[in-house]
Amino acid sequence: MSGRIRVRFLDTRPLRGSQPFRDLWIGTSVSQLGGQIANVAVLAQVWDLTGSTVGTGAIGLATGLPMMLFGLIGGALADTVDRRALVRATTTGQLLVAALLFAQALAHNRNVLLLLALVALATVFSALGAPARRTFPVRLLPGDQVAAGLALTNVSFQAAMLAGPALAGLIIARWDFPAAYGVQAVTMAVSVLAVIRLPAMRPEGGGGPETTAGGGGWRRLAKGGASGPSRGGRRLSARGARRRPERGGWRIVLRRPTLWGSMATDLAATLLAMPVALFPLVNEIRFGGNPRTLGLFLSAVAVGGITAGLLSGTVTRWRRGGLVQLSAAVVWGLALAGFGLAGPLWLALGCLAAAGAADTVSVVTRSALVQWETPDAYRGRVSSVEHVIGVAGPELGNFRGGLLASATSAPFSLVLGGVSAVLAVLAVAATNAPLRAYRTPSHADADADADAEPVPAPVPGPVP
Repeated sequence: MSGRIRVRFLDTRPLRGSQPFRDLWIGTSVSQLGGQIANVAVLAQVWDLTGSTVGTGAIGLATGLPMMLFGLIGGALADTVDRRALVRATTTGQLLVAALLFAQALAHNRNVLLLLALVALATVFSALGAPARRTFPVRLLPGDQVAAGLALTNVSFQAAMLAGPALAGLIIARWDFPAAYGVQAVTMAVSVLAVIRLPAMRPEGGGGPETTAGGGGWRRLAKGGASGPSRGGRRLSARGARRRPERGGWRIVLRRPTLWGSMATDLAATLLAMPVALFPLVNEIRFGGNPRTLGLFLSAVAVGGITAGLLSGTVTRWRRGGLVQLSAAVVWGLALAGFGLAGPLWLALGCLAAAGAADTVSVVTRSALVQWETPDAYRGRVSSVEHVIGVAGPELGNFRGGLLASATSAPFSLVLGGVSAVLAVLAVAATNAPLRAYRTPSHADADADADAEPVPAPVPGPVP
């Protein structure tokens, strides 16, 4: 591997040059691993208490609804208060909930409603802090290292997705649920210590294009230049954005076909075909209910995701971002339908790996499109909308899949969900010509449109 390729994929300058970022990265990486272990523990414990896909699907409801409400509130708070203080408070809240999860498991809790209530409370704290946490790398790193810092954050998330579920299966099989929740509590304590060490980070300026990192094209608007890099959809000047900030990100999303089409594609794929709530039932009817196999299901998705992430340099050079996202969403639906029909374990894991790879490609292209198509004065709030859709959609999709499986069967729910997702994505493609025709601005376009630092690369994948 050449030095040029190593720099592209393994640029560790942020870890070497910034102690605050290094603390943040370590704390976030450790807590992500603990969070993945806890996710498997919750899924397995709810299944143990209910033996029902309705119960496992209700996990999605307990996380999706709080995320939809409090994620948007968190986005507004991130623009008005000290972001470090906000993340410190919400991370401490997550630590307390992790301790309560450990306590209920140690006490052999048999009340599934109590468990779901704790899951919902943990989601409230996570949703309130996530938008502010997303702003940290831009504030902690020099402009030329922001992209590398975001890439390192994504690598740690994918690694946690890969190792966490498999490790959770081993922990639960040997030491049961209290050990899994105990590990999460310890990792959250590390995350709290990391956030405490960060400098204070109050929002800069008034949120206009000239005060926010990145977004060179919209900074030109503030100086009376041409309109921003919209490829289809109505344009809004930065002056108008500052004059009507109360209208929020939803207005921009609905006015731009590229934005609503991209987010509708993601919502269709996750709401109609999310498979995680069905994993325990599939594991029981086909593979004997072994906790290790349950962990392998989740790890297979991560294997596909991290593989696609390592090859994402190729994907990001394809300028037809709209078509790439639409195609990846179709592959996602087909792969999950295949998982519903798969008999051998190797084939089931292969289908899940393909779904994970398609999901990563879709997330990367969607995030880049959102960055380019959003006026800088609205980027925080539109990112909040994107975050809510990206997190709440899968959770509500799990609830939908669990309900359908309880009325029919897990294979039927998976196949119908996958096929329905494909049809819905094709409908978006057929009715949204700007998304189909969308081209990511070239380097020459970006250079001509920017007069300051470049637009930071987006974070692929959900933020914990």
